[in-house]
Amino acid sequence: MFLIFLIKLLYLLHNQTAMNRKLEFSLIAVLLGVLLMSCSRNGDTKYHPEKPEVKIDSTPLISLSSNWKKSVNLMADFPNGIQVYLNKTPINGKAVVAYAVVFDPKIIDFKPVLAAANKKVTDFYNEEPGVKYACINGGFFGTNASYSLSMYQGVVDAINIKSLTRPYNSVNTTYYPTRGAFGLNDTSVPDVTWVYHVGAGNSTLYSYPAPAAIKLNTAPLAVPSATFPAGAISWNVKSAIGGSPVLIKNNEIKITDDEELIVIDNTSSRARSAIGYTKENKVVVLAVEGNNSSGGAGLNLAELAQLMKDMGCVAALNLDGGGSTTLTINGKQTVKPSDGTERGVMTALILKEK
Repeated sequence: MFLIFLIKLLYLLHNQTAMNRKLEFSLIAVLLGVLLMSCSRNGDTKYHPEKPEVKIDSTPLISLSSNWKKSVNLMADFPNGIQVYLNKTPINGKAVVAYAVVFDPKIIDFKPVLAAANKKVTDFYNEEPGVKYACINGGFFGTNASYSLSMYQGVVDAINIKSLTRPYNSVNTTYYPTRGAFGLNDTSVPDVTWVYHVGAGNSTLYSYPAPAAIKLNTAPLAVPSATFPAGAISWNVKSAIGGSPVLIKNNEIKITDDEELIVIDNTSSRARSAIGYTKENKVVVLAVEGNNSSGGAGLNLAELAQLMKDMGCVAALNLDGGGSTTLTINGKQTVKPSDGTERGVMTALILKEK
């Protein structure tokens, strides 16, 4: 259409005076400028190859119920391979505010980190260089000390706690729990299992098909090793985050809080953090708000495990919860902290550009 218009103008110019031709050429220049500006406004990136249009894949990474709504406002400039969802549907009569970050670990970098001293999740996020998308609290800790695994690119910064003291026959006695962990191998395939660092320090990390069958008020079991509990194998993962207890294993809810010696407010409604993966190896990071009279009331461990299973997780791990639960997405804090203000933690998980 535009070409035909130019041909007609050139024909007219052939029969015009020199002055008229000059005016006609000026008119053509103006029309060309207007046309190019219009193309640019209509989203035609042909004339601006240095600024291609960013398109986010709207296809869900996992199949979720209608209770989960995509949080488009939190996904500004996110690439394909990572999505954010919000659930405000009550569970067992409890008010719920739950955020989930779903990502493909083959596309998005999974980076556990350890602080030198207790640090807020928002500070972990803000201080991380490069392009980052989300950050959630990790496992358990004390004052400036981590009790849960943190491993990135083969480098172990912290290990799951190797021993705990509990009373037995009225005497403080040492027990050796095999606690949970979530890891990715060198091809980004996820795994949730029970682990123990055998030997001094963090020499060899072993995985077990079932936790050491510890029972309180009974004699402690042997120190975990390459042969105990049965079925031990070297856990060949590249990056991992520790927590406790395991919530789901082999597509079955299996909350091993007794065996992992982590019986703390497990039946109470409180803020929760968790991580798991689907049969398609998509990873789900979940934060559930708690202790908010105008928001989320929180969940117990059984409800948390069921929620993760309903999302399609075939394996899942509980992370530290309560006042530790914090999830920053795209620079914005999501769930309201249970303590009213954000708590400093020792380990965190950052999702960022590979």
